[in-house]
Amino acid sequence: MPGKAQETAAKVEELLTPIAEACGVRVYDVEYIKEGTEYILRCYIDKDGGVTIEDCEKVSRALSDVLDREDPIRDAYTLEVSSPGLGRALTKDRHLAASIGEKVEIRLYAPRERTKEREFTGVLTGFDKESVTLRPDPGKKAGHKGKKAAAGAETETAEEEIVLQRKDIARIRLAVEF
Repeated sequence: MPGKAQETAAKVEELLTPIAEACGVRVYDVEYIKEGTEYILRCYIDKDGGVTIEDCEKVSRALSDVLDREDPIRDAYTLEVSSPGLGRALTKDRHLAASIGEKVEIRLYAPRERTKEREFTGVLTGFDKESVTLRPDPGKKAGHKGKKAAAGAETETAEEEIVLQRKDIARIRLAVEF
């Protein structure tokens, strides 16, 4: 399904981009996923100052018409158009580039061997094809979300940048602070 889902999302993003531009918003991301027995086509739009319900409705109506005409999806699905939200996922290089200097939360698929930690919070300082780099919050060991490292495990100091391999990252999102 990942290949089919990615192809479908890419095709829909191609169809959605001119619609979004005409509606005064930009495409943030498109997902085509299966949840239980249902297929969901999620289209995230954004604009400076945030999107409104009216923006979502306008884009949804226009996209629905184009999808009906072009018929790029064979399965029955539910179309959702929304804002990516405050704690938005950073799934593409353009999301990471736009978030340099922002506080992010990263969750790994499995704990790091050295520190046994799998969740990190810090300021995104860079990325490349292979890795993501962040500067931990001052006063927190290795940017870990307030959790203590396993007894006897080595920890990184707050001054060190943390480099995480992208293949090990399950999720990166903007941190939401209250």
